[in-house]
Amino acid sequence: MGFATDAIHVGQEPDPSTGAVVAPIYQTSTYVQEELGKHKGYEYARSANPTRSALEKNLARLEGGTNALAFASGMAAINAVLTLLKAGDHVICSHAVYGGVYRLFTGVLVNFGLEFSFVDTSDVQQIERAFKKNTALLHVETPTNPTMSVTDLKAAAALARNRNIPLVVDNTFMSPYFQRPIELGATMVVHSTTKFLNGHSDSIGGAVILTRQEDYDRLYFIQKSAGAILGPFDSWLVLRGVKTLAVRMEQHNRNGQAVAEYLEAHPKVKKVYYPGLKSHPQHELARQQMKGFGAMLSFEVGSRAAAERLLREVKLCSLGESLGGVETLISHPATMTHASVPPAERERIGITDGLVRISVGIEDVEDLIADLDRALGHV
Repeated sequence: MGFATDAIHVGQEPDPSTGAVVAPIYQTSTYVQEELGKHKGYEYARSANPTRSALEKNLARLEGGTNALAFASGMAAINAVLTLLKAGDHVICSHAVYGGVYRLFTGVLVNFGLEFSFVDTSDVQQIERAFKKNTALLHVETPTNPTMSVTDLKAAAALARNRNIPLVVDNTFMSPYFQRPIELGATMVVHSTTKFLNGHSDSIGGAVILTRQEDYDRLYFIQKSAGAILGPFDSWLVLRGVKTLAVRMEQHNRNGQAVAEYLEAHPKVKKVYYPGLKSHPQHELARQQMKGFGAMLSFEVGSRAAAERLLREVKLCSLGESLGGVETLISHPATMTHASVPPAERERIGITDGLVRISVGIEDVEDLIADLDRALGHV
């Protein structure tokens, strides 16, 4: 079946008891057992829930994995993956990674004996030089948030495979509609389902899609033990959102390309970060490993004062954190999503005080460009 067909139908078969075409919300904490040791596959809702199971089945199919687990947030999903490791293990991570990941790795997990190296994973040689004897995981975000650098996933997968370590890819920005990391060699894929998978800014969640049964078994044990599960209503909301993922991503892509081209031509914009532009350093690689370029872009206006003026003047573009909804969101990474990253580190990886990030929605693109044009006129 095609992608859109799978998105609508896998895990969302008509309810056998009523014929309902929409998967039910099983809002229950426990399940009656027929007798000791005999139940219908569900014992307690922390362990499993039918609505969550439907979402996990759906996401596993869309990403091309064998299993999936849905978590309470994207950060909960990433934290669970990292707890597969042990004290003394070393992790290589994309340097321009989401600020919450940087905070988790450097402010929490280092206290449990994990070691981290943040490198520019768009440079395969930097990845290779970062490996150590104790390297146990390669974590790649591509495109990165917010600098939109692209990693060669086939090359990264080969490096990881040669050392018998997993490659974990954060595919939140692209969704499985535009990028399929498992087909390119990834061992696991993580998502903030809050973003494009849900698509409507009304749910917080995360997911891990796996390719190896042993990883799934261990991660399921971790989730069952720690309890960072996605609730049934949020699972249902993501299932609802995934049904329109294909059509939404197409519109996001058209609008993203148009806004990026407009900004690149504007005299007050110094630089635009968007893989769909020929000026992007990994444009050709993005064309090869992505079906589209998506809705995420960043642009440089030169100073914090200019960024603040722009963000005060926009009306249709809503100032707020998060991304991936049908509405356009605009943000200032240095003081919002990446505020927890030290200033010197932000500067090193290109997150300047004049950098603005946009999650381009699916509104009429002429209206979005008019809003940005008017706001830039005040900068």
